[in-house]
Amino acid sequence: MLQRPRRNRKSAAIRNLVRETSLDAGDFIYPLFVHESDEDVAIESMPGCTRWSVEGLVKEAGEAYALGVPAVVIFPAVADALKTSQADESYNANGLVPRAIKALKSAYPELCVITDVALDPYNSDGHDGLVKQREDGELEILNDETVEVLCKQAVSHAVAGADIVSPSDMMDGRVEALRCALDAAGFPDVSILSYTAKYASAYYGPFRGALDSAPKAGDKKTYQMDYANSREAVREALLDEAEGADMIMVKPAGAYLDIIAQLREATTLPISAYQVSGEYLMIKAAAAGGWVDEKAVVLESLTGIKRAGADFILSYFAKDVARWQKEG
Repeated sequence: MLQRPRRNRKSAAIRNLVRETSLDAGDFIYPLFVHESDEDVAIESMPGCTRWSVEGLVKEAGEAYALGVPAVVIFPAVADALKTSQADESYNANGLVPRAIKALKSAYPELCVITDVALDPYNSDGHDGLVKQREDGELEILNDETVEVLCKQAVSHAVAGADIVSPSDMMDGRVEALRCALDAAGFPDVSILSYTAKYASAYYGPFRGALDSAPKAGDKKTYQMDYANSREAVREALLDEAEGADMIMVKPAGAYLDIIAQLREATTLPISAYQVSGEYLMIKAAAAGGWVDEKAVVLESLTGIKRAGADFILSYFAKDVARWQKEG
């Protein structure tokens, strides 16, 4: 035979030479949960993850940063007493997230700090947007009114020192509105990482347990995308690019590799993908049961996400991957 593809697989040295996709600690954003307590609390729905105090958050982010992870994204668990139907706490300059940003940037000025921009942690209704009950009893998520609050939230994060704001709400037109609000407030260099293709997914369950942020009524299908659709993701990407997004995201990642690949063909913007809590928990549970090798499956799943076209990945395994690489 003239063609023997196995010749390129015959040794580790040759496999390394011809490898098309590689993972590096610098490819990751590390999602971290923070709450008001002085105690660090293990998250029951996400074994291995913690709801950090601000002090604990700084320590954990610092350890990941020392291993080569360049960025973290903050998700707040907000006390019920602070949640209102208008989500006023979302733009409190002295709130949990601004204080966490300041603490992180004070300790690690070069660490890239990203914030989630959405109302569900602050909304007593548990939705990403403001809620109105129609005469027929159905809930309506108010788009334009929500975007006004998101702009206040993003500016408050920028004032505190955030490098990137990341709207996860899926309201129409919010990228352009955020860009205009940030620029008008004097923050033209604060980037926008848009959740462009965020699907209404069953994989989010453990995350909602971590933040106690599930909707009190209804679901998120009128604003998050239908998981049966792919062309719609391209439309959303082109809109976000035109509105001024600096980077875009696909969420979840593992079941949406085709979406990542399609967007890679449709845009020149950097693409991220979020390996979400359900994906994380399935690996953790299978590994705990002895059915899979955790390290091997984690690396394979993350490499697949990058191979599909993601430039960087949000993963709860980010620190683990960085540590494994340090250990060789």
